[in-house]
Amino acid sequence: MSSTARTAGLAALLLTLLFAPAASAAGAIVPFIADDYSQALAQARARHLPIFLEAWAPWCHSCRSMQAYVYTDARLAPYADRFVWLAIDTEKPGNAATIAKYPVGAWPSMYVIDPLSETVTFRWTGSATIEQLVTFLDEAGAQKASATAAGAARAAREKLAEADRLNGAASWAAAADAYALAISLAPAQWEALPRAADAYLFALLKADRTADCARVARELLPRLAGSPSSASVAAAGLDCAVGLPAGAPGRSAAIAELESAARAALADPRLGLAADDRSGLYISLIGARDDAQDAAGKRQLAGEWIALLESAARQAPTAQARAVFDSHRLSAYLEIGEPQRALAMLEASERDFPGDYNPPARLAVAYRALKDYPRALAASDRALALAYGPRRLGILRTRAKIQDEAGDRAAARATLESTLVEARALPPGQVSERTLTAIRGELAALGAPPAAP
Repeated sequence: MSSTARTAGLAALLLTLLFAPAASAAGAIVPFIADDYSQALAQARARHLPIFLEAWAPWCHSCRSMQAYVYTDARLAPYADRFVWLAIDTEKPGNAATIAKYPVGAWPSMYVIDPLSETVTFRWTGSATIEQLVTFLDEAGAQKASATAAGAARAAREKLAEADRLNGAASWAAAADAYALAISLAPAQWEALPRAADAYLFALLKADRTADCARVARELLPRLAGSPSSASVAAAGLDCAVGLPAGAPGRSAAIAELESAARAALADPRLGLAADDRSGLYISLIGARDDAQDAAGKRQLAGEWIALLESAARQAPTAQARAVFDSHRLSAYLEIGEPQRALAMLEASERDFPGDYNPPARLAVAYRALKDYPRALAASDRALALAYGPRRLGILRTRAKIQDEAGDRAAARATLESTLVEARALPPGQVSERTLTAIRGELAALGAPPAAP
């Protein structure tokens, strides 16, 4: 399912919480090259193979889910020699040039790259099930054969390739228009429709075309019935509908229709959705109930969400697989006002992954919610000793909130001032102007520093 925007309130919470243990190629069926685009490019040119690039981040729970459950699947074995496999940690300063070349709008993002032109020929945004990934790889592998296709299928393929290139260049509005044209040209039964639909909605979201996103989701859902993409399209469309201004024409009808589709996807075992994707559906549905001020419905969904996550964690085959669900479990416990339920699992993850900043970063959030500020600051110290890259900014911003709530506004101000310094020192492309503006706003909210004596 695409990792696109969720509903505003819960999405803001998740942006604070989504610190997942670092993804690893350990156990992967395919031979990933880690963080070395030049090596991958040289191999691809020498072997006459396309590059499969996975752009991930240490905080990305969907990246972690794919590392634990998808890249370890034996069904990928036949593809090991068909691509040069590259995993890029977008947080590392040394990867900034690669990310500038292939912009990442959401995590994970998967690209198929022509090594001669170094252009994106296919792109998938957000997590994928093993079935979706295999279909994507088959589509990429059949690229040359598609040139001989006839009629509508060929025209749709050509426009889809153009849309993927625009998407890969972060030209969101132009990509959305190209995806729309590709879908309009395609035959009724088009094998590329699920991927094109996911990419189309993502491009609309990035282009801030919320009304179009909700409308397109409703139009495409009947054609996606029975596919896993019906779930991601329903969730993305629902988020867009909820994000429309109150009183916007058709808003209520769109929310009702897309909420029903999201609930149907949750209830349909034939879709084969990963637990991580089912969890994303609950986030969208809870946001819709929150928008409707339906406290009882929201509470019931939160209970179902927690039951899903706890069951998935219990059944996880490894500690790494179990930790996939830590961020959403913490979010769910905070949603119902019971952050203490997260402490034992996060302490276990900190023991299991002693070199990872994410468990103590989450513990800082949980202890802050419990108003146990000394433990929150101690957890923050442990996280900062291990953290790197742009996500240090999130940990520092949470630390400032803890200090402010604990009554030490001077310390909170000093923390945010140092956060701004770190943010400005990051390589180009690793921090957005929106993040810098947010940090400045949080600093301004603390008020002017006291006058010197």
